[in-house]
Amino acid sequence: MSFDPVFTFGVIGAAALIGLGIANEVGSPASPLSPPVSAVLQPGAFDHPMPGEFLRDNHPVVAPVMRKTIDTPLEIMKYQVSVADYARCVGDGACKPADMRRVGDVPVTGVSHIDAEAYAKWLSERTGETWRLPTDLEWAYAAGERFRGDIEGNASDPNNPAQRWLDQYRKETSLGRLPDPEPRAQGAFGINSKGLADIAGNVWEWTSTCYVHTTIASDGTQAEDSIENCGVHAVEGFHRTYMSNFIRDGKSGGCAVGTPPDNLGFRLVHERSGMLRSALRELGIS
Repeated sequence: MSFDPVFTFGVIGAAALIGLGIANEVGSPASPLSPPVSAVLQPGAFDHPMPGEFLRDNHPVVAPVMRKTIDTPLEIMKYQVSVADYARCVGDGACKPADMRRVGDVPVTGVSHIDAEAYAKWLSERTGETWRLPTDLEWAYAAGERFRGDIEGNASDPNNPAQRWLDQYRKETSLGRLPDPEPRAQGAFGINSKGLADIAGNVWEWTSTCYVHTTIASDGTQAEDSIENCGVHAVEGFHRTYMSNFIRDGKSGGCAVGTPPDNLGFRLVHERSGMLRSALRELGIS
């Protein structure tokens, strides 16, 4: 029996693992949820524009492109987490209500990075498996032909290198939303070549990758200095940009406090254990 490179892992896949006696290997919650519908991507290599701000001779430069490899199968949600999905977490008291109140079969938006992590923790506990936000690299690989890197600014203040991503943020939360202001129903943006729905649609998605400010040597051969800021994370969509974590109950003030944008949601990666990988190999999906 042969399988396509992309395998949609839903009810059939879950039943197969139960038959192998290893479903919910991490634990058995009192009221377990069925695993979300996901796609399993085969390993591969691709050229990836690196995330972050890069400066050379005190001026912004285009991000370096590096050859990167996903060396194990990557399982990621086929759809973005929906309003209904997130509402279950809120109902269990594990998630805060989203700032953007919507109903129907649409992606949840108005959720902070902390909200997304809380949902991942809750889902992991309820399914007995491990779910987490994707890295920027994983998201880009899953996006395939729909991935776009940063939109490079034409100018930037060398004394304020964060200005570029702040300008992008303003565009995404104001004029950038006007042509398509409402999240659409699941599947509205079609399926990409990797089997994922709505990726790079009108809803951006959180990643776990922190914003990095890197100074490159004058000859461009190596990084001289790199500063990581995990109060800001890379978000992916029609292109890559950067968002503060939006700590809605923060006490420090500043850009960390505020309302998450209504065009920002998320999908999660399933962290596949050794036993699960062995089971998938038996199914011909190694």
